[in-house]
Amino acid sequence: MSSPAITGLANSAIAPALHFSMQAGDWFNLLLHYMMLSMLSVGGAISTLPDMHRYLVTQQHWLTDAQFNSSIALAQAAPGPNVLFIALMGWNVGMNTGNSWNALLGMLVTMSGIMIPSTTLTYMAANWGHKNRDLRGVRAFKLGMAPIVVGLLLATGWIMAAAHNIPAKDWPLWLLTAVCCLVVWRTRLHLLWLLALGAVLGWFGLV
Repeated sequence: MSSPAITGLANSAIAPALHFSMQAGDWFNLLLHYMMLSMLSVGGAISTLPDMHRYLVTQQHWLTDAQFNSSIALAQAAPGPNVLFIALMGWNVGMNTGNSWNALLGMLVTMSGIMIPSTTLTYMAANWGHKNRDLRGVRAFKLGMAPIVVGLLLATGWIMAAAHNIPAKDWPLWLLTAVCCLVVWRTRLHLLWLLALGAVLGWFGLV
């Protein structure tokens, strides 16, 4: 995405389009709603977008459609985790009250709500699994999940690689993929070095 396009998204995402006031109860309800969504976000936070739109745009009228969509698009275009779109939504809710401090509060409320429940559950489950790692059920679960995770990773890699299926043209990509697989398998070289290598080769048009 071009820089002007990103700038346009940023402007539409942060420009106040509504004006209202929020009481302590409103902030608390916003926190509770995101905590509920946190426990439902099995496929990641982005899987709960329909209910976010229903609550923030349709029901509460705290965001406009343009602000909602721009928050997602800007977070997708920017580096960093996708969950940052939730921080932008909280920022926009606060900015629409006309108070920049409320924008920071909105970020804190939405990010705390979406992160704390799922993170706590993951932490507790991981601790429980570690303490009971010798139980037959726990060992069976881990052994059963391992090939599934590996299979999903391989399937993802295959789908991504399928876009480059012309041997005469794409052989450098396949060669680079094979070399990287070999390096990861046989050495302890950090993956960031391999990512940097791919970026440099791509910059010079070699792959």
